[in-house]
Amino acid sequence: MSKITVYPDNESLISGAADFIIELAAQAIAGRGRFTLALSGGNTPQPVYARLATAGYRDRIDWSKVRIFFGDERCVPPDDPESNYLMVRTALLDQVPLLPGNIYRIKGDEAPEKAAVDYADALRQTFGGDTVTGVPPPEGFDLILLGMGDNGHTASLFPGLAAVTEQVRWVMAQYVEVVDMWRVTMTPVIINAARQVAFLVSGAKKAEMLQRVLEGPYQPVVLPSQIIKPVSGELHWLLDQPAAAKLGRKS
Repeated sequence: MSKITVYPDNESLISGAADFIIELAAQAIAGRGRFTLALSGGNTPQPVYARLATAGYRDRIDWSKVRIFFGDERCVPPDDPESNYLMVRTALLDQVPLLPGNIYRIKGDEAPEKAAVDYADALRQTFGGDTVTGVPPPEGFDLILLGMGDNGHTASLFPGLAAVTEQVRWVMAQYVEVVDMWRVTMTPVIINAARQVAFLVSGAKKAEMLQRVLEGPYQPVVLPSQIIKPVSGELHWLLDQPAAAKLGRKS
């Protein structure tokens, strides 16, 4: 069962999402000594990251105990305008006192398959488990942030691609024909092992697709966001009112 939180407008969503992250960070650091966070690219989370970097928010997290990962990446250099890493670095990473060794970039400037294997190995070293046989980690991410595209994709799990239904590999390289680009993405194997997963969705343009994903037939190959179902963790949908406008269930 997913938990849906609807904020009255985008500004409230930004503040609410930032508070949500801060609260989970405090709980994880108090309980386990670290906070493992996988970030999403896209337009919706960028102002949330920027909010976390402001004075009123930045000091509420012990950044020395935060480890930053990425749910997916475009296969471009880290200084390319299309890079998720560049967006996150500009909005957040350069603004807070993170330890450089605690930032785990997907190397989109490497050969896609190598980048995927290397990132899976970094995840295994952090969490345990077995990336060869598909055994999920005993304790996964504290929080994975995701977005939802107009076509129902999340991370780089696009409709019809093999990564959507992957049951062994934690990270995969996929050529995404609809955007004419190679991408590297976490798969549902590692995403669904997280303690908390949160979708951030905003804007009226997402309302129809959001209704299909949350209330329509279960068709994960067509609507990959539906494949995200944490095995023992919690799934949150943080929405603004325009995105939630077509939902029959809003809490």
